[in-house]
Amino acid sequence: MERSRTESALFPGCPIRNVLARIGDKWSLLVLYTLERAGEPMRFGALRKALPDISQKMLTVTLRTLEQDGYLTRKVWPEVPPRVEYALTERARSLLPHINGLIAWAAEHMEAIKEERTAPRNM
Repeated sequence: MERSRTESALFPGCPIRNVLARIGDKWSLLVLYTLERAGEPMRFGALRKALPDISQKMLTVTLRTLEQDGYLTRKVWPEVPPRVEYALTERARSLLPHINGLIAWAAEHMEAIKEERTAPRNM
């Protein structure tokens, strides 16, 4: 049975659309990759230094989203000022081989893609 156009356009339960909409933004994969490379929990300030182009607000939003979806844990230490650390969960660790595969693919094909972007088009 073929889906209607409206039904196909919405796909509210589609796992690909659902997951990629959350981790496919500008920063989520970079945050996960940065935490993996660190090999240990990182504080907010350390993440901000590792990703200098991200704003404080965007990093906060990204971390909250990743925590909400179970990719990160957030640990608050009872200190003044409070110390907050972020760490990868097992769910994130299971995703990282796929992220690393995508990174390797992008590195391998980046030059050709950049050339295609700037190539003149015959229309």
